[in-house]
Amino acid sequence: MSVEFIGMIQSRKVSEIHPAQGPAVDRDYVKAFAQAHEQAGFDRILVPLHSTGVDPIITIAYAASVTERIHFMLAHRPGFVAPTVAARQLATLDQFTGGRLGVHFISGGSDAEQRRDGDYLDHDARYERTDEYLDVLRRVWTTDQPFDHTGRHYRFENAGSEVKPAQQPHIPIFFGGASDVAIRVAGKHADIYALWGESLAQVREVVARVRAEAARHGRTVRFSLSLRPILAATEDAAWARAEHILAQTRALKSPGGQGYNAGGPQQSVGAQRLLAAAGEGVRTDKRLWTAIAKEIGGRSNSTALVGTPAQVAESLLDYHDAGIDTFLIRGFDPLEDAIDYGRELIPLTRRLVAERQAQQPARRAA
Repeated sequence: MSVEFIGMIQSRKVSEIHPAQGPAVDRDYVKAFAQAHEQAGFDRILVPLHSTGVDPIITIAYAASVTERIHFMLAHRPGFVAPTVAARQLATLDQFTGGRLGVHFISGGSDAEQRRDGDYLDHDARYERTDEYLDVLRRVWTTDQPFDHTGRHYRFENAGSEVKPAQQPHIPIFFGGASDVAIRVAGKHADIYALWGESLAQVREVVARVRAEAARHGRTVRFSLSLRPILAATEDAAWARAEHILAQTRALKSPGGQGYNAGGPQQSVGAQRLLAAAGEGVRTDKRLWTAIAKEIGGRSNSTALVGTPAQVAESLLDYHDAGIDTFLIRGFDPLEDAIDYGRELIPLTRRLVAERQAQQPARRAA
């Protein structure tokens, strides 16, 4: 099992320690951000989605035009576009990017976020709709003949598409969600199941649950883990940097501040798992740090690995041994950290994984 790295780009500089400033779209920043990930050795870039934010489909179209090799992961919420329309949009984007698209389907972890765009379904109903949505989407992508569909959420007659994805049999499907209904949908549809940064024990538990559910459908699933590496030349310096990031986050959250993702705790089960883990202590395993997740209410992937590049690479290897083969890593200084990860962390982790894999046949032979 090899290892892949996903980064994340946004349409302007913003993070927990950098309040958004200026226009919502900074073309020069997006170009520099995307190219920095490609040069740093990332395999793929996530373009996130927010109910008041920049359109991620158009952002990927632009980022693909200024890069050559790197792939993309589009955050996409079922329910706001008919799956037949989405199938054609996504297949078209996959064609124009030269088969560089993946899609992360997000059913929604916040009622308030969904309602900004007019979605009033509850949590479980959103996942049930996603299940039907993905059934239709995959059929449009893979079926040459028009078809009819009558379901709980969608009804179509003579549906189909002239354009198919460049990737076969279809565009990779990323999926997340820690609730029981989410894992049922993941087992049926996900090519790559995405977790937020949790302890090794929590990761092993979720991996086992998803694998068991996928096996019921005769499928196998790969796994992605999202983390926020905080690096420095020494361990003490890395922890000092982490505490400085926490102080900056708190300052921006204070009255009159411009905090990133301000507000109460997220409703999603994944967010509640992060908060529960943080409540037991903000340092877990060798160097997992959950203080930022606790500070911002479990909103977004906000848990960090803190240490030198070598120490963080060793922790990533532990997660790789637990079944993770893809790491979504992004920093609190977004562009600068992406460049920094490419200097040591990414190549070192790839080397450690290759060495571990080379040792396995020898161990089996012994």
